[in-house]
Amino acid sequence: ASCQKFAQMVRTTVSNQSVEFPEGVKFDVKARIVSVTGPRGTLTRNFKHLNVDIKKANEKTLTVEKWFGNRKELAAVRTVCSHVNNLIIGVTKGYEYKMKFVYAHFPINVAVNDDKQGIEVRNFIGEKVVRRVRMQPGVTVARTSNKDEIALSGNDIEAVSRSAAQIQQCAVVKNKDIRKFLDGIYVSEKNIIGEDPRPVV
Repeated sequence: ASCQKFAQMVRTTVSNQSVEFPEGVKFDVKARIVSVTGPRGTLTRNFKHLNVDIKKANEKTLTVEKWFGNRKELAAVRTVCSHVNNLIIGVTKGYEYKMKFVYAHFPINVAVNDDKQGIEVRNFIGEKVVRRVRMQPGVTVARTSNKDEIALSGNDIEAVSRSAAQIQQCAVVKNKDIRKFLDGIYVSEKNIIGEDPRPVV
């Protein structure tokens, strides 16, 4: 028992990880707010809710440190690095989510707005109501060459995925057995622009 107490008392002195930035990508850190600028634009992420040290080691390296942290606080170090890597991919390549319309009888009719910032969903399970969804800032939506498919693209993975979630949630079957009534608009692929497609299993 005394050994277990001692193990709980001993904390990791310091945990740190670094993120290397590629050529053509600049970043700035101020009060745990990270801004990343690349060919596709600028993305900013606020990490003030995490009690970690975020420093600019040099022009190409960002360092994340946590001193004397418990298990949960140490896990935040890797989390910050993962978010920063997502920002780098966003400003260099961008993200694309593809969504398919699934229906058994009533064909789902989706019209993309002229500004590519929103969609209108009609005839979902035969309903007359028109469902309108606006994309998050920085996200555009378009029809693809495939039947019954749309593609959402943008630099911010959180904005793209949130827009996809809003589309999926606008077309939900109510008061029926969802094992039988599978109609809806579902994410079929989560891709990085310019890389091989990654279907959602």
